[in-house]
Amino acid sequence: MSTLRAAYSANSKANKFLNSSNAKIEIKFLRYYSPDEKKQLKGIVIGLYEKEDDKGPKLTTSAEKFDDRVQGKISELVKEYNLSGKVGRYKIFNNIDPEYRSAIVVGCGREDIGFNELEFIDEGMENVRVAAGIGARRLQALDMTEVHIDSMEYPEQAAEGASLGIWRYQEYRNKKDREGLPKLELYDSPDVDAWTRGLFKSEAQNLARRLSDTPANQMTPTTFAQSAVDALCPCGASVEIRTMDWLEQQQINSFLMIAKGSCEPPVMLEIQYCGTSPDDKPIMLLGKGITFNSGGINLRHPNGMDEYRGSMAGAAVVLATMRAAAALSLPINISAIIPLCENMPSGMSVKPGDIVTLLNRKTMAVRDVDKAGVVVMADPMLYGQSQYKPRLVIDVATLSYGVQKTLGGGATAIFSNSHYIWKQFQKAGSLTGDRMWRFPLWRFYKKLVT
Repeated sequence: MSTLRAAYSANSKANKFLNSSNAKIEIKFLRYYSPDEKKQLKGIVIGLYEKEDDKGPKLTTSAEKFDDRVQGKISELVKEYNLSGKVGRYKIFNNIDPEYRSAIVVGCGREDIGFNELEFIDEGMENVRVAAGIGARRLQALDMTEVHIDSMEYPEQAAEGASLGIWRYQEYRNKKDREGLPKLELYDSPDVDAWTRGLFKSEAQNLARRLSDTPANQMTPTTFAQSAVDALCPCGASVEIRTMDWLEQQQINSFLMIAKGSCEPPVMLEIQYCGTSPDDKPIMLLGKGITFNSGGINLRHPNGMDEYRGSMAGAAVVLATMRAAAALSLPINISAIIPLCENMPSGMSVKPGDIVTLLNRKTMAVRDVDKAGVVVMADPMLYGQSQYKPRLVIDVATLSYGVQKTLGGGATAIFSNSHYIWKQFQKAGSLTGDRMWRFPLWRFYKKLVT
């Protein structure tokens, strides 16, 4: 209100001056926004294909329509700035259209590019993800409240890339320092269903990112369980929260063996999604959910220990997968088990050399408490197999240090005893841009691991 009063006072002085002066002065009065008032700004992301041979760069189909709308200004600017169309290269133009404050032209590679056998990835899809992500992110930095995205012939991948690009973990930043999340809209494409699928997939991935990035004191087993209820129940999936009494009755001993070292009570989630006949055997997912892994008595080095809040990333991925399956109404049955606990040093902690009897009556000796993930998942996996009789078991975990050293961020490791299943994962990874690399389960390695 003080800003508005100041503006009114300034206008009054200007009127008095005009009344007392014969000079011809043109004054344009500007609108003053109160601090709580948010100005709506629209931006648009349009794609540009890379030039080939003697041909220059070419606008995508939707970009050409936008170019016609602005009387060819985009084509002129592409030539003037000698834009190449290489993947990720961009240029922002302001005030060339009355509806859109800013337009960003982003390179999305060659027009006819497809599956790359050497890289084992569909480069056409991946290039669109990159281009849409960069474009949406740049417009977000310009405080756009609404961003329209050119489909670039792949609306699902454009939605996914844009939504992943604008996401930031900022739960604990001051509100005044937080970046706004613009609303994403598809520009000039009839394939709204594909766009919506892409948004569902990216929202699930962003859910996993948020859970994994949250500090351990704010993402305890109980907090994670509540997040699962909030994320899944509106989608039609059922969530059962198993507490300490139930775990003891069912003798889930390997899990409890690690959990007893922390004051935080352990929780095991059982999640059901039924997308087809209840008689069909489900796929079972198991996610490692150690919300903080200090190493227990085998305490980790303090440098970088804060990153082990991410030891529940497997659980976050399983939860996100269940949300995506329910949102997309996939015609399959999925059961998920997520054991959640902390691995902490205390007088109750498991000790190196301790032995536990599993549900299948076999015994397991714990040599290194730092490797608690294997112990935590043993009995929950046995329980799930006996309870659901699944046709396929997939466990997701942050377990193998060797994988990180071997593959880095280039691919995700998969261990599979089925060549058919491996091929399905390999194909899926090539389409989503999250490539998989198979590691052997030969007897030679099994003996070494044992």
